[in-house]
Amino acid sequence: MSYVISSAAEPALTEVTKSFPYIEIPIPDVSQLIIQDDTRLDNVLHEKQMRLLTEPLYTSWQTERPFLALANVGLFHEPKQTPVVPDIMLCIDVELPEDWREHNKHLSYFVWERGKRPDVVIEIISNKRGEELGSKMERYAQVGVPYYLLYDPDHYIQEETLSAHILLGDEYESMLPPFLFKRLGVGLSLWKGSYENQDGEWLRWTLPDGSAVLTGAELSTQQTQRADAEKARADAEAQRANNAEQSIAELEARLKALEK
Repeated sequence: MSYVISSAAEPALTEVTKSFPYIEIPIPDVSQLIIQDDTRLDNVLHEKQMRLLTEPLYTSWQTERPFLALANVGLFHEPKQTPVVPDIMLCIDVELPEDWREHNKHLSYFVWERGKRPDVVIEIISNKRGEELGSKMERYAQVGVPYYLLYDPDHYIQEETLSAHILLGDEYESMLPPFLFKRLGVGLSLWKGSYENQDGEWLRWTLPDGSAVLTGAELSTQQTQRADAEKARADAEAQRANNAEQSIAELEARLKALEK
């Protein structure tokens, strides 16, 4: 069933509350709201999490290999098959041509156009109906995605908040943490902190040393702190040099006084 909320209903609700001010209009439960194409609406935290898994890679990941980090982009494995749409996919050694906006064949991820399958697919679980451990997992195995991760902060379909799976043959096998993809030079882990003024636990890309791939805001803060520290060091060095000059001048003055 599909639901459509019309803005035309707002005046009617206003008139009702004016006539009966003691009536409380209950807040509807939108957790399972379905739009016209029967796709569940993403929530704000879901949207922020997807941005946290794309923006930092483009902002501060220092890799010499071209890559694409995509959110909610259709993945086409064969021309006659319907696409699967991962929340996040990371594709290493792949880049878009300069004229990518001019051709529809570049607006989704067509395996035969890009020349390879995605390296990592991440699904952010927000309900029990996505088949992430069922048909969707089988589909990614058919596509040949090497690494498949499930981030389930509300534990809808698994006990773990984060699980990772590696494709061995034609089936996925569970991985043990830490989840580091050595040949890609990056990994994934849970991180507690504040992102866009929201405190909580987040899923983040990590470097081989375990540190998080910085967001643009974090990188800017780090650069500012480094600049401030360098200025403080330079000021301290200048002050030490000035003090030394004063000491030498005082010593010379005393020597001259003694010579007299």
